[in-house]
Amino acid sequence: MMHKLMAEAVGTAFLLVGVVGSGIMAANLSPDNTGVALLANAIATGCILYVIITLLGPISGAHFNPAVTVTFLIRGEIAVRPAAAYIAVQIAAGILGVWAAHLMFDLPVLQVSTTLRTGSGQWFSEILASFGLVFVILGGIRHTPQAVPTLVALYITGAYWFTSSTSFANPAVTIARSLSDTFAGILPGNMPMFILMQLIGAGLALLVARHLFQAETAG
Repeated sequence: MMHKLMAEAVGTAFLLVGVVGSGIMAANLSPDNTGVALLANAIATGCILYVIITLLGPISGAHFNPAVTVTFLIRGEIAVRPAAAYIAVQIAAGILGVWAAHLMFDLPVLQVSTTLRTGSGQWFSEILASFGLVFVILGGIRHTPQAVPTLVALYITGAYWFTSSTSFANPAVTIARSLSDTFAGILPGNMPMFILMQLIGAGLALLVARHLFQAETAG
């Protein structure tokens, strides 16, 4: 169990280093071109996701996301106590990853985001983003488990662009990004609705995937 928790910690921390660090670098290099900055941010996030899922998936399952952990808890693939430990580690490690990114760029370690991300469009966007992420994971496990790192990396890279919220799709990431007043930040007051929408999206994906894949097996 300690190895699994360590894998979740390392993976989630590096995920946030990738998200926030690339956001800072992108904003520094392209301060007047948000599109280029978002492209760089998306590519870097997709790359780090592929790496950490490939390396750490065999150890912990590479959740790195409380919504994913809750999904597998409902599916009966992880017990309550380990799931709670996973989630606690994901949140703590995500915050440490944000602080590490700040240190790399000589920024104040302790920050609170002032970036407004709210409204019905972005809330619905988080439902779709999280639905898609969980559906991709479950579909990948069902059909081509070895392709899951590629599928998740490609999905998130694309979802940065086709969702209005830039696809947070992860409660631990959302909490951590509220502590970074940088390109990737989110105002803490906007965080609860994002997390609620993410859990709703994950739940819907679980329902649809269960019905679809069971029907496929039966057929």
